[in-house]
Amino acid sequence: MLTVSELTARIREALEDRFPAVWVEGEISNYRVYGSGHAYFTLKDADAQLRVVLFRNRARRIKFEPGDGLHVMAFGSIEVYPQRGEYQMVIELLEPKGLGALQLAFDQLKARLQAEGLFDQARKRELPRFPRKIGVVTSPSGAAIRDVLRVIGRRFGELHIVIAPARVQGDGAAEEIAQGLRDLNALGDVDVIIVGRGGGSLEDLWAFNEEVVARAIAGSKAPVVSAVGHEVDFTIADFVADLRAPTPSAAAELVVREKQAVVDTLAELTERLERAAARPLRDLERRVDELSLRLRRGVRASVERARHRQRLADRGLAAASPLARLSRGRNLLERLDARLRDEIRHRFAGSQHRLGAAVGRLDSLSPLAVLGRGYSLTRTATGEIVRNARQVKVGDDVRVLLDAGSLDARVAATRERDDRPQV
Repeated sequence: MLTVSELTARIREALEDRFPAVWVEGEISNYRVYGSGHAYFTLKDADAQLRVVLFRNRARRIKFEPGDGLHVMAFGSIEVYPQRGEYQMVIELLEPKGLGALQLAFDQLKARLQAEGLFDQARKRELPRFPRKIGVVTSPSGAAIRDVLRVIGRRFGELHIVIAPARVQGDGAAEEIAQGLRDLNALGDVDVIIVGRGGGSLEDLWAFNEEVVARAIAGSKAPVVSAVGHEVDFTIADFVADLRAPTPSAAAELVVREKQAVVDTLAELTERLERAAARPLRDLERRVDELSLRLRRGVRASVERARHRQRLADRGLAAASPLARLSRGRNLLERLDARLRDEIRHRFAGSQHRLGAAVGRLDSLSPLAVLGRGYSLTRTATGEIVRNARQVKVGDDVRVLLDAGSLDARVAATRERDDRPQV
């Protein structure tokens, strides 16, 4: 004769020894997560059902969100719960049937964030045309940061770049990327942020599919360019970011304009401003010439009329004195001439003032204006601009361009490093 406890113990021993590890396929039903973080549900098929428990420490490893009606494959062990006389499966691994866990997690998060409006085009912001400070969130030892620095240095080397170092794959990478975005925004003066890495597999790029990164991008005060190095597939970061670039190098090219293009644009604007300023002056000169011609004609006509009236007076045909009328006409003519000259001077002075103001604004935008503040530009004998000490050798002749004049010099020594503080 066996007691209930003895029979249950034997059943437990038999089941747990017989099924220490097993894969089970079925449909999730009655899925519930309690305050402890443990999840309890039922796996069922057409003919049977099995109670299942997923403890909190195992649930953290599952990328997708389980739910009722989802067809899954579960791996774990069979255990007996003596207090209720029931058996249950304790899950170690859970995979969706027919679809990878990462892909399912991607689709679930994408659908949820899209429903919240994080992908809406209306919330995307334009990149600044001329950023002064650029933030970069990536691995400090990866190829991505080298590509970004190389492209920016080639296109517009004087820009300020702030790097927020972060792991870009593996456990904890998503949190570091999100923290890097928050740190750059906390600086307050970063104009645009590039976040990304080089290419890799779906697993390698998974940090950029995490919700914490998506939220950090959506909450960024500065526009964000997603630059994950993959041409075909998209990450969640690509959908949330203000702009997506296929590679880190492409992101740097989108963010920074070429310096020569800026100089060419300034030259074009200067030419257009000069033409615009010259046009009203030419119109004013033409009007002055026309008024002068009309004035001379009027004077001649007045003189002729005065002479005619004088001749009539001489013949006794006029009772009034023609000299008085001529005097009044001359006075009127002088007043009109004075008013005309005042108007011409007033309009000419106004045009000169507007032209001077426009030239002053143009000069303040000129890249060469920095020479007036004590800087200089050095060229080799072939005309090449010297940016690096490695471009010249001891004994080479160079020309130093100043704000006023230039200097011919010869290289006495070169230093690849100087005493400037390192940024």
